[in-house]
Amino acid sequence: MAYSPIHRTLTCATAVGALLTLSGCGGDSASDAADAGGLKVGVLFPGSLSDDGFMESAYRGYQRAANQHGGTIAFSKVEQVAPADYEQALVRFATGSDLVISLGGQTDAAVRKVAARFPNVKFAEIGGPADAEPLANLALYDPQQAEGAFLSGAASALLSETGKVAFVGGAELPAIVNAAEEYANGARAADPKVKVLTPQYVGDFNDAAKAKQSALADYGAGADVLGQILNLGHRGLAQAATQSGTTLIGGPLPHGCDEGSAYAGYVETDIGAEIEYAADHLAAGTWKAESVHFGLTFEDPHNDIVLCGEPDPAIEKKLDDLKAKIAAGEIKTR
Repeated sequence: MAYSPIHRTLTCATAVGALLTLSGCGGDSASDAADAGGLKVGVLFPGSLSDDGFMESAYRGYQRAANQHGGTIAFSKVEQVAPADYEQALVRFATGSDLVISLGGQTDAAVRKVAARFPNVKFAEIGGPADAEPLANLALYDPQQAEGAFLSGAASALLSETGKVAFVGGAELPAIVNAAEEYANGARAADPKVKVLTPQYVGDFNDAAKAKQSALADYGAGADVLGQILNLGHRGLAQAATQSGTTLIGGPLPHGCDEGSAYAGYVETDIGAEIEYAADHLAAGTWKAESVHFGLTFEDPHNDIVLCGEPDPAIEKKLDDLKAKIAAGEIKTR
């Protein structure tokens, strides 16, 4: 799939309190599509579009899809929605959209409830429980965060000098708990002798202060490389790493590998590719309520582990071997 550059400015509305105002995004072509009775897609972003994490990665795909299908599909979105308002936002989209997309496992209960109320509307959930089943009108797209966490764990173990590593998650959701387990599996696959500390869950993907405290506890317990699934919260981990003289693995967006950086590397996962996938199939008339697993086993792989600096060739080879086993189905992470 070719990703075209954006040639227009996309604007959006933010949910404020219980009054959710949904605004169209995609410039004049989106308006043209709506005026012509074209297809309409609404996307619920529970978090910030500039969270430097899951939501921002997804938003980049949203922008690409809006540009790719301008004049055919009218896109609209809402961001930073409180959990109590998920259902209301989804209902508003469902009353005027052909396809409604929700981001994050935290929306799972709400999107299933609303999808059942609107059987003639298509729904897609990105990042929900990996073992969940789709509904007649609800597709499930798994970005394979567990796969990325496995690679992060492997890299952490191979880079560790203390033989101790740890994982910090934003919330104790099923997908994040599974990712923490796969982080440990990846670490032990790379080094059976490594000690993986008990995972910590901050309770908020964007709270850098709380994330820093969790990281300091892990670093204080001897871990010298941390894996994570956080959004803005990863900045707290970076502060703790700098303070402790240790490192972390970033992601899903690339993070700086400048000299002196707290990042030892990063997992790169393209969450937005799943919005493009849904939009492409909607436009082609081939959309279906299916369970799709992206990552290294997908036809166009979207997971990778990138190490900073000049990594040891032996470490890179070990990681490449593990990626090849995942791609071949020899290692399963869901």
